[in-house]
This record gives sequence, C-alpha cells and structure tokens, in this order.
Amino acid sequence: MSLGPASPYFDAPSQDGIPVETPSGCVVDQAAYIVRHGSRYPEPGSATGWLNLFAKFQNNSYTAEGPLAFISSWVPPLDDVPHEPLFLSSTGALEAFSLGVDLRKRYQFTRGSQNFTVWSASQQRVVDTATYFTRGYLSQGNYLTGPNENRGTIISLPDSVNFTFANSLTPSAACPLYPTGDTSGIATTTFRATFQNNIAARLNKFLKGLTLNATDIGVMQDLCGFQAEINGDTRFCDVFEDSEWLDYEYADDLNYYYGSGPGNPFAAATGFPWVKAVSDLFVLGPGKTTPGGDLTPPALLMGFTHDNNLPPVMAALGLWNTSNIRGVYPLSLTKPNVNRKFRSSYLVAFRGYVVLERLACGPAAPDKVVHVAGAAPQNVSTKSFVRIRVDRAPVAIPGCTSGPGSTCPLTDFTKYVDATRARAAGDFVKVCGLQNITNATSVASFFTVLPPDSQVSLVGLD
Repeated sequence: MSLGPASPYFDAPSQDGIPVETPSGCVVDQAAYIVRHGSRYPEPGSATGWLNLFAKFQNNSYTAEGPLAFISSWVPPLDDVPHEPLFLSSTGALEAFSLGVDLRKRYQFTRGSQNFTVWSASQQRVVDTATYFTRGYLSQGNYLTGPNENRGTIISLPDSVNFTFANSLTPSAACPLYPTGDTSGIATTTFRATFQNNIAARLNKFLKGLTLNATDIGVMQDLCGFQAEINGDTRFCDVFEDSEWLDYEYADDLNYYYGSGPGNPFAAATGFPWVKAVSDLFVLGPGKTTPGGDLTPPALLMGFTHDNNLPPVMAALGLWNTSNIRGVYPLSLTKPNVNRKFRSSYLVAFRGYVVLERLACGPAAPDKVVHVAGAAPQNVSTKSFVRIRVDRAPVAIPGCTSGPGSTCPLTDFTKYVDATRARAAGDFVKVCGLQNITNATSVASFFTVLPPDSQVSLVGLD
C-alpha cells in the first residue's frame, strides 16, 4: 500500500530480510510501543476540500465515463460534520481494540485480574485510541464483581509546552527551533507539481464539460485511504495507476523525512528522550522503577501519540537514513530512489508504531525432554537482547545484529544509545535553544514519575 498517513493500518513488509517471529530460544520479557492514533475522519481543512469537490461534481453539467463514471453519484463520507472531523472512525476504534487483544495474547505479560497502565497524548482521538486499546487488552474473563481488578489506567500527558519540554509524548511542540528545520512544505509542494497536473490531464480525457485540476487530484487521492477506512468505498483508489500511487507516496515520504524525520536537524533531539527512557528501563528489567519514581511501569510500555512523533524516534535511533548505495539519502526532491528504506506508508499509517522489544534468550528448545513428576523446572541461563520493529516488520539496528534473529545485545544497545545516538541527536534543551529556561528538561521521566497536570482516567469493561 502506498497511501502514507491516509492508510488504514497494515503490517509493513520486511526491508531487512529479518523473520518477524521471535527467535528460537528467546522470549520477549519487556516491550515499549509508541503508537499513532487509529484511523480517523479528516482534519477540518481536508473535510472542506471534500465538500468543495462534492460541490464541483454536483454544481456542473458534464459527462463522465470510464474510471470517473461514479463521480456524479459520489457523496462525501461525512454525515455529522460538527462531530466527525479529527476524531476516530469505527475502523480506528477497531484497530486500537485489536492491537490490545493482539499484544495481550502475544506477550502474556499481564495475568488475569491484574490492572494495567498506558500513556497518551492529550488530544481526544489519541485518548480514545488508548481507551479502545485498553479495553481490548482487558477483554477477557469476568470481573464485574471485582471493581478493583482487571482495570486500566490512562495517564494523559499535556502537550509539550513550557512546563513539559521533553517529558511528553509530543516533545517537538516544546522545541522552539523545531519549525525552523522543517523544509517539508516546499519539498512536498515542489514534487507534487511534477505529477498532479499530469494526472489531471489524463483523467480529463474521461470528462466532457468538467475539468479537474491539481487540487482536485490531491483531494481524490487522499479520499482513497480515508474512504476505505470510513465506509469501505475504494472507487477513488481505482481511479489512479500504480505509478501515480508511487508518486503520491513519495510526496508523503518527503513530507515526513524533511518535516519530522532525519531531514529535520532538530528531529532526533526530540525523539531521543523517549528512546533513552526505554533503554534505561530495559537495563533495569521489567517491573522495576527508577530511584525516586512513584510509578512502577508494566512490562508492556504503551505510549499513544500522533504521526509526526514517530519519525523523530526513527531519527533518534539512526534508522532509515543510511545506505551503502550512493545517492539514496538525503531523499531527492525530484526523483524517488527505489532503494530508500524511509517510507511513510510503512511507518505512519493509522495506528502505525515503533516498538523496542527486550528479549531473554537461552538455548534453543530441545527436541526431547524428560519430565520428573514434582520436580521444579530447571533454571536456564539467559542473555538479554533488543530488537526494533516498525509496523510489525523487524528493522536492523545499525552495526548491531550479532544476536539471535539479528537482534542487538542489550549491553551493546545501551552503548549505542548512550554514546553514538546521544551524540548524534544532541541534548534536547541545548539543541532547542532552551538553556535560559530554568525548568527546561531533556529527560522523559513520565514512565516512572507521574507528571504534574497529567490527567488520570480509569477504564473498565463494566
């Protein structure tokens, strides 16, 4: 799929040839997810674009044929404009609920009746995603008579403002210099100009009495992904050719690469605090907290946020920004390189995520065992490793793939984070020009210390 941020969730294909299965002899004993909210209705500005396109189709007399024969009967998938734009669709709620069910089964970290905590940015669509996820995660057993059991807690963090800084799931909002590094607008607009008019010229051959322009093409391509997730209508998807979808995707690649990814020189500094916080917790191990903390985080660390907060994490980790092939990075403003790994469709689709997993690995399971009744299981010596997955697909950590299934030994991963990536990303306060702000922080401590002004809500199934 090449729909970028307009795509309903799908599992990304492997770009590094690493099997998605947990390596033999290993179990995941701790994992940290940073997740985009689920599928939603359009932003208000995009909704206006849909309604303008609808008015154009309805207020003109024309003949349409071929792939455009449906446009006179097309109706925008908005039936409650005051309440729908920006908020989750039914598909988004299902995506979140299904992720909760999937991770409860996959990791088996949480025993029946145990409570569970997740973290969320404060916008309603993000909180709703966290809520539906938690309901899915807790959707087993019957605890109606146990009001203190099998409950979820959502800690909703304020947006990064002048009192949160890096201690947030939206840290770029508190970096004053961040917008100065964002060149995505010019890059994306320039590239779209190379193909949208050509598409309009091709499609206008199927119209008499009506002329499509570049703006119409942009709206129609966006509608493909949004309509597919809102009501299952894929007719706009069928209007465009494969090469046109690849151009559409690349425009989104440029938008995220130069807006919030490695092409923005401030992005890595805003993504690093989350990476560092997770790395430190992996060193401690599951179920442990830092000295002075008032929260003991679960083995599964779930943070819900927006699309623009995932590329900074990739930048902080040094992923999808290097290649042995010359000319791949930085991304060309005029011509897509098929060898690039940075693809928005594989990262920021609705409910897209980046996950770091800590694995405990020992000898592979034997083909034959002898069990003695009443005997205690033998302790097996294990070592800890780390792997990264993006929308399910494993991604190699640069220079650190010596462990089972191309994982990285935990000790090497912490060195990679604390030295290599810390140096490359820079300190949040210094990079963002906040040295004169007395309470500015470069540390994301919200996993172990309840931040002031955060909102705490409870989720149950009754």
